[in-house]
Amino acid sequence: MYCRLYRTMDRFHKPEILEAATVGGAFLRKFARVSSSSGQWKCAFCLTRDGKALKVQRTIFSECFYIMAMDELSRLTGDKDMQLEAEQMMEQLIYWVQVDPSGLGRPQLPGEVPINSLSVPMMLMCLVQQLTEGRGQEVAQKYKELGNWCVEQILQHIQRAGTAILENVSVDGSELPGCQGRLQNPGHALEAGWFLMLYGVQSGDKEIHRTAIRNFVELPYQYGWDKEHGGLFYFLDVDGHCPTQLEWSMKLWWPHCEALVAFLMAYSHTRKPELLEIFSEVYQYTFSHFPDAENGEWFGYLTQEGKVALDFKGGPFKGFFHVPRCLYMCERILDDLLENKD
Repeated sequence: MYCRLYRTMDRFHKPEILEAATVGGAFLRKFARVSSSSGQWKCAFCLTRDGKALKVQRTIFSECFYIMAMDELSRLTGDKDMQLEAEQMMEQLIYWVQVDPSGLGRPQLPGEVPINSLSVPMMLMCLVQQLTEGRGQEVAQKYKELGNWCVEQILQHIQRAGTAILENVSVDGSELPGCQGRLQNPGHALEAGWFLMLYGVQSGDKEIHRTAIRNFVELPYQYGWDKEHGGLFYFLDVDGHCPTQLEWSMKLWWPHCEALVAFLMAYSHTRKPELLEIFSEVYQYTFSHFPDAENGEWFGYLTQEGKVALDFKGGPFKGFFHVPRCLYMCERILDDLLENKD
């Protein structure tokens, strides 16, 4: 995040920002990568202050963010080894997702059914866009097939004749039984929506772009917005049952960040006033509930009624990512809209 801000915004082009990014990158390269039992590299989810690994998750997401960090830092430093390291870790992720997940360390249990979870192709698509941005045709071509695969996997989550986005589907794209299959995560759907919008613009695929707005932006808002108290629910059950996630009714910071980006981007591409109206509604809720006016930064976890439930500003899952990315992207989109007011 520091790299992106330093690289693309004049007011953050400061030595202390570059220093923070460089020191952080060096710490990650030295300590974050740990060898798994399979001999493959994993990234620690949590480290001690002096760099000892505390926790390694059996998912791909720590590795995803490591790739983003190394790619961005390599753009600043020109370090080809760092760029190569990001691409090698990406190859490892692709292997885990598409070929053999055993390197993640999760045992294959007899009752487990393989699933397509929206978060996986969504994050891989984010990485494809990160790794290819401004890198030229050779790199774009290298990840073209993966980008197309991500789109196919994401579109499988459009279920029930286009009336629902489900968080988990079977690997052949059919609905899963039980509460796992009925689960909806409006924030993930909205985030996937703007990734798909970018893909549609970059590839010239107008149908994907329309689907992104209709099914992954407008629809999650329709079913995810709390009409009584405002804000986006964290989880929902497509059939209206109580979700099994205990925090389902809470309002979290990151879905609102993704909604702001998604609706503003959708408006900037279509100029439909109703999209700007929803952006304004999300903006009013977000900025009247999450920022701490007295001490700065944002609270992350609110009750359904919008009261602060947990008052820490950073925690195991709330890092320096969704808020600055949202503000950064919204500012860039708004600047572009103001420059092209006609």
